[in-house]
Amino acid sequence: MKTFKGRVVVPGSCEAEALVTKNGFNTLASFQKSLQFGDKTAKCGDQNNPDLYNKPMVGTALCLPQTIGSTTGGMVLYCATAMNRSPACLLFSKPIDSLAAAGAILSDIWTENSLPTIDCLGEEFLEAVKTGDKIKVEEDGTVTIL
Repeated sequence: MKTFKGRVVVPGSCEAEALVTKNGFNTLASFQKSLQFGDKTAKCGDQNNPDLYNKPMVGTALCLPQTIGSTTGGMVLYCATAMNRSPACLLFSKPIDSLAAAGAILSDIWTENSLPTIDCLGEEFLEAVKTGDKIKVEEDGTVTIL
């Protein structure tokens, strides 16, 4: 068991299976198939992200360094959450960008679904966590790899 402490962007608690990328996460490319064509498992459609490509993202603890790409990123996160196609939580090793933060916060305010979001977990976090690990997220920003 290994524990990390990050900054709370959107409070919440959950337990989920980790889905890890060490690459930047292109929100639009990753969720486009799910939002446009009804893929309820939200398989990642970003062919440029081999860590995630074609893997279901719904209900996972999405562990990533940062988001990249389109200015629509925040709205895409909000839409995925509103459509029940979002990860269980977002766990950033680096500081979150304003677009991803806006999407996570809007999801918390405008939907019935929670998208706990923690950033500044550090590079050690991304080195320690592996896809398939069980993750526990607490309200205070504590993230434990079980």
